[in-house]
Amino acid sequence: MGQGFTSRVLIIGAGIAGMQAALDVANAGYDVVLVERAPSIGGRMAQLSETFPTLDCAQCILTPRTVEVGHHERIALYTYAEVIGVEGEIGDFQVRIRRHATYVDWDACTGCGLCQEKCPTRVSAEFERDVGERKAIYTLSPQAVPNKPVIDREHCIFFQRGKCKACERFCPVGAIDYEQEDSIIEEQVGAVIVATGYDLYPLTRMPEYGGGKTPDVIDALAFERLLSASGPTAGKVLRPSDGRAPREIVFIQCAGSRDPEKHMPHCSKICCMYTAKQAMLYRHRVHDGQAYIFYIDIRAAGKRYDEFTQHAMEDERVVYLRGKVSRVFRQDDKVMVWGADTLSGQKVEIAADMVVVAPAVIPRPQTTILAGMLGLPLDPQGWLLPRDTNMRPVETVRPGIFVAGTGVGPMDIPETVAHASGAASHVLKLFSHSCSEREEEWQLVKERV
Repeated sequence: MGQGFTSRVLIIGAGIAGMQAALDVANAGYDVVLVERAPSIGGRMAQLSETFPTLDCAQCILTPRTVEVGHHERIALYTYAEVIGVEGEIGDFQVRIRRHATYVDWDACTGCGLCQEKCPTRVSAEFERDVGERKAIYTLSPQAVPNKPVIDREHCIFFQRGKCKACERFCPVGAIDYEQEDSIIEEQVGAVIVATGYDLYPLTRMPEYGGGKTPDVIDALAFERLLSASGPTAGKVLRPSDGRAPREIVFIQCAGSRDPEKHMPHCSKICCMYTAKQAMLYRHRVHDGQAYIFYIDIRAAGKRYDEFTQHAMEDERVVYLRGKVSRVFRQDDKVMVWGADTLSGQKVEIAADMVVVAPAVIPRPQTTILAGMLGLPLDPQGWLLPRDTNMRPVETVRPGIFVAGTGVGPMDIPETVAHASGAASHVLKLFSHSCSEREEEWQLVKERV
């Protein structure tokens, strides 16, 4: 490492892993370039209601970190952006970032929200997992950082038909800019941390559970949004089809997981715990409701995790049924669930009001693109491969490039944070060594003089 070494890190992804790594590096006195595809930071954790096993409010944990990241003087934050090129080697990577047009001047915008209030267009919100709506000009959530809106060209009346401009007329500071274009930013860094996170296996690929066509069959993240106080129902558990509180609800674990013949072969690790959490929170909101959980077996291997699932069974009266569900379909205003209880050897049929599916945790599609760009290997499911899973879990085969969080496989939040801090510590070790070498070189120069 010579004089060309850059003590600056690029972090791709600003979920809890990317933010933790960014704060660790920035608080140690080094500069960070943090890139996030979404308009605001927080990742999947921003969609959660409470966390297991303490039932702490997810936003109460997350918001102080998002605010710190958004205001940290050593973190250059690029949201609504993606990395489109990385060249070079350890100590001297040249990075190209495409920042997508928001059609809003964020420097002028005050985040007052009037544009969203006046926009006449409502569309299904991806952040709400399609159980809620947003406007054509929107922020992801009330706690968004940055709290600045973007315009969705695909659904904006002006971009589609040349009419409307309601957001421009009502914006008090004139921040709407329909002529804005994507911009390309170039940065030079010495190391890279890939923290791309995860997706959920889509219901549309599981016809046995309705194939995504039954409105009262939703995935676990959609149920998190129903439980969240900042969600579309303000924390009330209501059926998407008719807005009624479900009196009987069925949770299906291992949906698309541990099924090498039809779906994904791996265990998604977190489903047993978050399903128990969701069943408990449902009971807290619908006191006379009954929750059922179909499971293959329970994998609760963290501190106080097993006690948590026992609490769901014994104190919250959640009925656990050991067996698989063969079919889910709508009948009148009910969702019929056909399954089997392998402990009793009996068939089970439940006429439920609502079904919550815990899909397999899978890699994001962008992970494959980045892996090709960076020259990193993937396993057969598409997860990033560390250099050595047991001994070097955050290093990759390429020097100077590290991995953090669920881009390498399913993890709960504490494990994700620890993994991200491990990646940050390797970057700090790299930077501190380079600084020491430069000090030694400078000392030699002074001695020669």
